[in-house]
Amino acid sequence: MVFLTTRLWLRNRVTDRYFRVQEVLKHARHFRGRKNRCYRLAVRAVTRAFVKCTRARRLKKRILRTGALCRSKLENHRARRAKMGLKTALRHLRTPLRRDTPHNTHLV
Repeated sequence: MVFLTTRLWLRNRVTDRYFRVQEVLKHARHFRGRKNRCYRLAVRAVTRAFVKCTRARRLKKRILRTGALCRSKLENHRARRAKMGLKTALRHLRTPLRRDTPHNTHLV
């Protein structure tokens, strides 16, 4: 974009600056105190909020990942204990497992 005069260039820069300021203030509207009115304070608050927002998303994903791993480990542990419990119960009853079934859950 070519500007013929300095006045036109300045006018364009001022409006551009105005809209940039309004964009930041729009994100800061819900803050309390001067942070939602003063541009300098709003820039700090909005930047901080966006940083915390992305950190929180990252942390949430990490927590969900570790939670899923813990749940799968717990399920494996419970399944193993249930299988061992079944075997010990059958051993106490002195009942052999039928080996020809796929799940080994039927009694002879």
